[in-house]
Amino acid sequence: MVPFAACRASNVRSLSEVTSDVPPAAGGQTKEEVIETNERLRAVRVRLEDSYDTAKRSLITLMSKYTESKNVRNVFQRYNLLKAMIKEVIRLETQYWTLVDIPKQEKQETVPAFVLRACAIMEKTQKSGEGVKTSAKLAEEEEKRRERIDRLENMTTLQIESENTQMTNDLYRLLKKYSGLRNLIRELKSEYMNSKVYPIFPRYTILKDMIKDIMHDPDYMEVCHEVDV
Repeated sequence: MVPFAACRASNVRSLSEVTSDVPPAAGGQTKEEVIETNERLRAVRVRLEDSYDTAKRSLITLMSKYTESKNVRNVFQRYNLLKAMIKEVIRLETQYWTLVDIPKQEKQETVPAFVLRACAIMEKTQKSGEGVKTSAKLAEEEEKRRERIDRLENMTTLQIESENTQMTNDLYRLLKKYSGLRNLIRELKSEYMNSKVYPIFPRYTILKDMIKDIMHDPDYMEVCHEVDV
């Protein structure tokens, strides 16, 4: 049996926790904090979707150009086409502002912990790639932010937490898909650079195989049929 004094002390602590105007959420966060988390998740998702679409588009374009190149019968001409289309993709690796870097998930790391850690890393790199925004653009973004905050203010803390959980799961899936495509582009660059030591004819075959390997890779096959809305 728990002593009466201990129960009383526990009640006092509970009362002190709810003296704030914003009650703590089930996970110990206040409503202000879950709203802030909601905003962070939304902002990072927008940034990640942009990089994901860029990576996906570049690889789909590569496959399209590769298919078209089959109509070119001259080996030397097609060889130059293969080099050009690959270089167009791997150029993204040199543009640090185009494709964001995300961490690898640790073995014991939970989905929420990993997503928040990825968010923190992406938030640090996000600003460096952004161009200068006009006052009109800033005003428009602030108005939209205010509308989002107003909507969240009219929700309960548990409702916002539920939305945050869904956003976290969605962002996790997007992180995994993007990571797969980013690794394909990174490997393509490495293999392309290594292929430079070979003469034209063996390298011609190597370049074709590099593209076909991506075409049949599960990470590419999972997203190549997605339709952009």
